[in-house]
Amino acid sequence: MAKEDQAVSERLPVARVAVDISLAHLDRPFDYLVPAALADAAVPGCRVRVRFAGQLVDGYILERTHTSEHQGRLARLERVISPEPVLTPEIFDLARTVADRYAGTLADVLRLAIPPRHATAERATPAGDGSKHAGPRPAAGSWARYPAGEAFLAGLADGRPVRAAWSALPGPQWPAEIAIAAGTAAAAGRGVVIVVPDARDLDRVDAALAGVSHVCLSADLGPAERYRRWLAARRGLVPVVAGTRAAMFAPVTDLGLVVLWDDGDDLHAEPRAPYPNAREVLALRAHRAGAAALIGGFARTAELTQLVAAGWARPLTGSPEALRRAAPLVRAAPDEAELARDAAAMTARLPSMALRAARSALAGDARGALGGGPVLVQVPRRGYLAAIACDRCRAQARCATCGGPLEVGGAREIPDCRWCGAMATDWTCSRCGSGRLRALVTGAARTAEELGRAFPGVPVRTSGGQHVLATVTAEPALIIATPGAEPVAPEGYAGALLLDGWALLSRPSLRAAEEALRRWMNAAALVRPAGPVVVLAEASLPAVQALIRWDPVNFSERELAERAELGFPPAVRMASVTGASDAVADFVGSVGLPDQAEVLGPVPADSFPKEPKHPPEPQERALIRIARGEGLALARALHAAQATRSARKDGPAVRVQLDPAEVA
Repeated sequence: MAKEDQAVSERLPVARVAVDISLAHLDRPFDYLVPAALADAAVPGCRVRVRFAGQLVDGYILERTHTSEHQGRLARLERVISPEPVLTPEIFDLARTVADRYAGTLADVLRLAIPPRHATAERATPAGDGSKHAGPRPAAGSWARYPAGEAFLAGLADGRPVRAAWSALPGPQWPAEIAIAAGTAAAAGRGVVIVVPDARDLDRVDAALAGVSHVCLSADLGPAERYRRWLAARRGLVPVVAGTRAAMFAPVTDLGLVVLWDDGDDLHAEPRAPYPNAREVLALRAHRAGAAALIGGFARTAELTQLVAAGWARPLTGSPEALRRAAPLVRAAPDEAELARDAAAMTARLPSMALRAARSALAGDARGALGGGPVLVQVPRRGYLAAIACDRCRAQARCATCGGPLEVGGAREIPDCRWCGAMATDWTCSRCGSGRLRALVTGAARTAEELGRAFPGVPVRTSGGQHVLATVTAEPALIIATPGAEPVAPEGYAGALLLDGWALLSRPSLRAAEEALRRWMNAAALVRPAGPVVVLAEASLPAVQALIRWDPVNFSERELAERAELGFPPAVRMASVTGASDAVADFVGSVGLPDQAEVLGPVPADSFPKEPKHPPEPQERALIRIARGEGLALARALHAAQATRSARKDGPAVRVQLDPAEVA
């Protein structure tokens, strides 16, 4: 029987389908007839195959209706891939909201939200029985260190939408505190979604959740296991889902709490269109679902402070007494006493104060208050000499082939290009003709070499890049790590050195100071209470003072106030439009921007080679700024412009990103 001759379902014969096509001008549902043979399987939320523009494509049924507003002839569903309703109404509403907020398409968001189907895992996963799998409510534990901690937990137990901007106390307790909050919500019969930056953090949270029914979702799971765990949450078999960025869309039943740890980490920013950030998605999700939220880390972002200022969240900080008991002892080097003793300390990469602190921590406090142990050394960049320059005129050394920056991979190695890999065997400076080089940025490998000579007999280990250590032993050792790759010491580090603070603070970024403080606090929090931490940066800088006082809240409030005065995010909404010069100019000129919108630029943007040994293509970027209250109007205008371009197939593509992490 021909497809056109098949009988149509008598019950709700029209299926409204979200087709998996990312073109902006097709970002809407399409109606299809439901064959009688598929009437029972074609349930809202299931995956289907439909014919669209002559091709078979995937889609999701959004709803079944009696009639269609389409005046022409409707095509039929080709088949139901699976009757499993994987797209829940809550996740659909969230995905649509995220797409609208970021000027994206529903199809792109659904690809982030729903993993590919694995038929074997789908058949093997048991059906949900409707129970909440609620365990006993856990004790408050270390939440007692926070004056509002027990009240927050009581709100979770009562099912109230309590929302906290959490400034965690230093130390190893944060995974256990997340587990207590999750267990409290689960005991009340509510679902929980926990998002952390990376797999190492997820392992710690997973261990802390041992007494709570949960699953973990991460990128290193195979497709079958990942889908099985995702499906367990969808069917209500487990109330708690923990994971990395993609878990922000986890389909838990009756959502009661969302948790985001270290919200300033750039791993929370999705690199695929429409580039949502986990903090914004979870905040939207909690708001729409009437759920509680726990967002924070050791540091605090200006975005989280914006949520506090708007009244959406309340600060959750430790008591002064608890902070004094938990915090390390932070000093900046060189300080005035050090300069009086050694005038060269200002220019030394490892001043004597830092070396003395490391020796004391390795050997232990002479008064017996602190035992010896490992010392953490944080270095901003991995590699050997991550950036080099002409020794005579100080101009950065660049590749003669593509213009990329040169680096040195190891001792006595020839410089090569970070972009195209070409060797600079006979490099000479294009400005002054000198052939001598000097280090601009020293990497972790060179630091390990220098410290190995300064501390003979002390083991030196590195963590970063492709070789990241999860833990280290309690034995005295020097642990050289890049930011985010610091391993955990079982009893805490005996001390820490935070090197090359200027490299973090001088980055050409709006978030340079905020990011430097976040990285420093994450490292210093691994140190034992009252353990020495030496940061190599100017002591008078606000970020350094915030670290010394362990006061991220006032620092973030100051950051937000300065950005509001200058008109920078998050005080405003901002969009970036990046692409070839003509494409950017055409796009910006064609957008029907709201009257309040302001266009900045375009200016040259960072460009990288598409293929090795090929020069990078020049790119430009324009920024569009608007008041926060008009952000959705800007998103609609950008989406409409993209829809017009995609329908007409106008010229080269441009990348449109709202609220980009970097605007400078």
